Amino acid sequence: MPDQPSRPLPDSFFDRDAQTLARDLLGKVVRHKVGELWLSARIIETEAYYLEEKGSHASLGYTEKRKALFLEGGHIYMYYSRGGDSLNFSAQGPGNAVLIKSAYPWVDAFSDANSLAQMQLNNPDASGNIRPPERLCAGQTLLCKALGLKVPMWDAKRFDPQRIFVEDVGQRPARIIQATRLGITAGRDEHLMYRFVDAEYTRFCTRNPLRRGQVEGRDYFIIEQGH
Repeated sequence: MPDQPSRPLPDSFFDRDAQTLARDLLGKVVRHKVGELWLSARIIETEAYYLEEKGSHASLGYTEKRKALFLEGGHIYMYYSRGGDSLNFSAQGPGNAVLIKSAYPWVDAFSDANSLAQMQLNNPDASGNIRPPERLCAGQTLLCKALGLKVPMWDAKRFDPQRIFVEDVGQRPARIIQATRLGITAGRDEHLMYRFVDAEYTRFCTRNPLRRGQVEGRDYFIIEQGH
């Protein structure tokens, strides 16, 4: 078996419109090497952000802390949110990016049961108990904790095929749910439908867009992708 996965996405994949990138990242796998283990998770929920809309960090202007948002597509932007770390990737155009909102543990030859066990040790529940796999990465800070991703380590960095990258493992959602983003303050473009969820994983994302009371065509749209 080779020492590491061999299909990292090139920087050109990220240097595209933020919404296009947000949709196409669904099904891709984030891999982070910790010690001898590759900790991995399949992306199931993303949010797109643009410089010109008020919900984005970039709309507040350039700072050293936010510089990754203004670099070309394929830079990592990390920040602290809700008491934890959050993972974003810069997209095409200054200030545009995609937030990795939630994921699902990915197990394969490179990231086996030992990797999953390490992710569970990284991210116990509030009582110190092991989280079930389906809840391990069900939120942006839970994802980073499970994968061992920290702001000081990766903010404003490029991908490194020896340590961290996103891989195409051949998974492409047949259907995507498009809805409004979560946690956007009122008056900061909270109506924009820039959130994308893999339809097969709606029960495992941050908040199910198909929960009771949600109406198709009003609260969400379904994007049929086909194969």
